[in-house]
Amino acid sequence: MREFILKIDDEKEGMRLDVCLFQFFQAQDLGLSRTTIQKEILEGHVTLAGAAVKANHKVKPGDAFEIKLGDRKPEMIGSEDIPLNIVYEDDFLAVINKPCGLVVHPAPGNKEHTLVNALLHHFKNISQVNPGRPGIVHRLDKDTSGLMLAVKDDKTHLALAQLFARHDVKRQYVALVRGSMEFDENIIEVPLGRHPTDRKKIAAGFGDNTKYAKTHYRTLKRTGSASLIELTPFTGRTHQLRVHLAFIGHPILGDNKYGRKNEFPRLALHAFYIGFIHPATNKFMEFSTPIPQEFTDFVKSRSE
Repeated sequence: MREFILKIDDEKEGMRLDVCLFQFFQAQDLGLSRTTIQKEILEGHVTLAGAAVKANHKVKPGDAFEIKLGDRKPEMIGSEDIPLNIVYEDDFLAVINKPCGLVVHPAPGNKEHTLVNALLHHFKNISQVNPGRPGIVHRLDKDTSGLMLAVKDDKTHLALAQLFARHDVKRQYVALVRGSMEFDENIIEVPLGRHPTDRKKIAAGFGDNTKYAKTHYRTLKRTGSASLIELTPFTGRTHQLRVHLAFIGHPILGDNKYGRKNEFPRLALHAFYIGFIHPATNKFMEFSTPIPQEFTDFVKSRSE
């Protein structure tokens, strides 16, 4: 059990309690995400004058919050000797070129054969901000290949999480899509939310439960029946690229959820570029990978 006292000064007047606690734990280099803090508040581990409070409680100068945190126990996830294509590695993080077909993290009923299992084998240290997904600060769909960050310590994890939340991590993808793109480049700016009848899918629309989403595309090559395009997401919604492209009538080839699986042997989506400010060095770093060979072979065969 770890116990803390958070006293509120004049500068924090009117702030949400969960925000104050997040800043408090950040200053002490304790790896607690805002989601974890909200859970601790909900479970009654944060009190004011002996009474439980809510995450959105507006603090006042002179408030003294008592915080009692139990030790976080990592989930029982086994390590596996799964080969990894490590593009870059230092003491804080690694850049992984994830293959198509590899699930990023364990889920109920599927605790094995994931990227997380591989990370636990390859790295001595791994972040535990989210014990169910150690080392994972962002994700790619199972059938999307390309560059991902893996994080080794909680402080770096939280710093990168903030960069992602502020959309300060630049990511670019390449995709093969059905049909000939009408424009050389354009922006798709349509909100996304859960599909009204299929909860496993995302839908584009302007309903009450949708969130803003924005994607830029640039056409690299047209073959008549398909196009090779470059994609830059400005937001990070679930299945954003896949749904946006399907919405404008150009679903990604091989997409069995939003298009047709038999159009290509795999989901034709690859994260080829990532750029970010390294939290430890404060230097901008960027990495890229070549367009997958099966993408270029497809374009070549359709162009001949």
